[in-house]
Amino acid sequence: MGKYVIVGGVAGGASAAARLRRLDEYAEIVLFERGEHISFANCGLPYYIGGKIPEQEELLLQTPESFSARFRVDVRVFNEVTGIDRGKKFVTVKDCVLGSEYQETYDKLILSPGAYPFVPDLPGADLPGVFVLRNIADSQAILQAVQASKKKRAVLVGGGFIGIELAENLVRQGMEVSLIEAAPQIMTQFDSEMAKILERKLRENGVRLYLNCPLAEIRVEGDGYVAVTGNGEDVEGDFVVLAIGVRPDTALAAGAGLELNARGAIWTKGDLSTSDPDIYAIGDAAEITNRITKRRVVLPLAGPANKQGRLVAGNLLGA
Repeated sequence: MGKYVIVGGVAGGASAAARLRRLDEYAEIVLFERGEHISFANCGLPYYIGGKIPEQEELLLQTPESFSARFRVDVRVFNEVTGIDRGKKFVTVKDCVLGSEYQETYDKLILSPGAYPFVPDLPGADLPGVFVLRNIADSQAILQAVQASKKKRAVLVGGGFIGIELAENLVRQGMEVSLIEAAPQIMTQFDSEMAKILERKLRENGVRLYLNCPLAEIRVEGDGYVAVTGNGEDVEGDFVVLAIGVRPDTALAAGAGLELNARGAIWTKGDLSTSDPDIYAIGDAAEITNRITKRRVVLPLAGPANKQGRLVAGNLLGA
């Protein structure tokens, strides 16, 4: 019987915990999550904003209580792991409610810290009417902004998955949507021919596209906001959502001296172990090898994180 400590829930960490229990009835499993929710449908957040998913509870796949009861996992929400002592094999944890600190030992440690939305260092990016979308609290804040908007205008910055899904759902809410993209096309991971089909569909649904328009500044104007582009275009809205991309949340790994790649993601071997053989990394923060191209990549998506969670549990227990 081993003791497995998991940092971070949602797609990667929760999947690893569930699979560990299925493979080992007697393992000691501790799951730390600094937020409130350990397992929610993050891909459903734009659709909650749009009303397609009417109730917040429908986003919750497992509560801490149900997960703990079903899998006998020691689930600790509002507990943030702040440090790793690799030599003595323990983590330092901050109880975010009580403000106290304590230590928890491990035999094997799984890091699933995820990624955080990228916010550019531009004037106005920190204004109160500028949002990002990472968790349920963010979706509630954007939904409140939609409900409070007087002119029903929204500005989205970024034409990736989140930006496009938000555009669709804000239109569903009766908003006039403007989408700003620095690249010549939306969805830059697609060929331009495919992107043009998507762009045409967006325009048919009333979305105003500003392509080749890097964001330069956001400023308050009247009771709304103006997103100023590098091309001199002023795009007005009641609020702004930044969906420019994500960055791996790897401050904990860096502080522990684990090997990172040039973009700050955690380097892993084929079995998802890191430069420390007793520490593994999965999900949005981990650099893996693409099975098709053989290139080293980071895939910040729920599907790969879920698969990696199950795989790392199998690797740890010889399955």
